[in-house]
Amino acid sequence: MTPVRDTSLHKRIRTDISEQILSGAWAPGHRIPFEHELMAQYGCSRMTVNKALAPLAESGLIVRRRRAGSFVSRPRIHSVVLDIPDIQAEVTGRGEPYGYELLSRKVRATTKREAEELDLVGAVDVLALRCLHRASGRPFALEERLINLDTVPEAAAADFERTSPGSWLLGFVPWTEAEHRISAANVQRATAHVLGIEPTAACLVLERRTWRGADKITHVRLIFPGEAYDLVARFAPSKDGSHATGRASG
Repeated sequence: MTPVRDTSLHKRIRTDISEQILSGAWAPGHRIPFEHELMAQYGCSRMTVNKALAPLAESGLIVRRRRAGSFVSRPRIHSVVLDIPDIQAEVTGRGEPYGYELLSRKVRATTKREAEELDLVGAVDVLALRCLHRASGRPFALEERLINLDTVPEAAAADFERTSPGSWLLGFVPWTEAEHRISAANVQRATAHVLGIEPTAACLVLERRTWRGADKITHVRLIFPGEAYDLVARFAPSKDGSHATGRASG
């Protein structure tokens, strides 16, 4: 194969690999072609391949391992202080029967505040969902979620009567980055009624935003009755003294 001398070839290689990752064709942990395989495929030098792979590693899309090759990165989370498991897995892991109910579903444009929550410049169409998760028949968490239909148009036709949006997104929509925010709050009377608690009762509020590359996928607010959820964290120093891990438990 005759070498290609296009000086922007490294950009095309980088774009081709990014599209495979962001489309979900290459799942986290997938090994991308070795450097010599990419050289043969694109008819280019090792320097061109390195120029293509370096920005992908810097952006966190791939991990390069000496002698082993390059792999699609596992999703990363900003400022992780605890691991927040899937709600259904959390409930069943405690030995309790899990229940789920879709309370409302509507396709509409975002408000100004919602656009900010999704990290958007202007309004877009979203699927607004309100769901209730139960443990042993009792309210466990109220979920208020916005799904960006510009990024995930398939969500408009998904059956959220049977499947929770969180489980559906984890199974069908690849994501590359997430951000968590944790706070305590007293909720409005209507929300307290749905959760079966007094309006003055404290609640734990977990907010999450996820991205696929530069595309915004979803913003979700999970509201737990304070008495139903504990935060337990175990910390261990790393070599640079900056690492901490933890988990959330009901």
